[in-house]
Amino acid sequence: MATPEERLKELGLILPEVSTPGGSYVSVNIREQIAYVAIQFPILNKEYLYQGRLGESITTEDGYKAMQLCALNVLSQIKAKVGFDRVIGLNQFDAYYQSAEDWDDAPKVVNGASDLFAKVLEEKGTHTRAIFGVHKLPRNFCVGLTATFTIAKTQ
Repeated sequence: MATPEERLKELGLILPEVSTPGGSYVSVNIREQIAYVAIQFPILNKEYLYQGRLGESITTEDGYKAMQLCALNVLSQIKAKVGFDRVIGLNQFDAYYQSAEDWDDAPKVVNGASDLFAKVLEEKGTHTRAIFGVHKLPRNFCVGLTATFTIAKTQ
C-alpha cells in the first residue's frame, strides 16, 4: 500500500516548503482529534503565483492548477505539523475565489483540490466542500483553501 508521499511522487508532485502565517495565528490548530488548517494560497516556496481574477487574467484551467497548489500547501502543513500517519481523514474544506463578474466555473476550479486529495489520500481524502466567491483575497490571489482533518490521538 503506497504512502501519500509515494503517491505524490507517482503524480510527479513535490510538497512545497511549509509557509508561515501572514498574521497573528497558527497555520495548523489542533483541538482534540481535529486539525484545522488555516487558509493556504497558491504559493510555491515563497513565490506568489496565480494572482488576479478568474475569468479575467486567470483562466479556469490555471485556476484548477492554483487550487491544486493550495491543496499541496494544505498537505505540506499536515505532513509537517501532524504527520500523514495520524490522518484518519479529510473532513471538509472551504474554497475561496475571486473572479470576473460573469465567470461561473468555480466547481471546475475547486476540483483541482478535490482531485488531488482523492489521488494522494485515497479513501482518507473523501470530503465535503463549500465554495465561496469573494470580492478580494490577500495579495490578489485568485483562490484560497482551508481544511479540517480528523486525526488519531497521540499515545
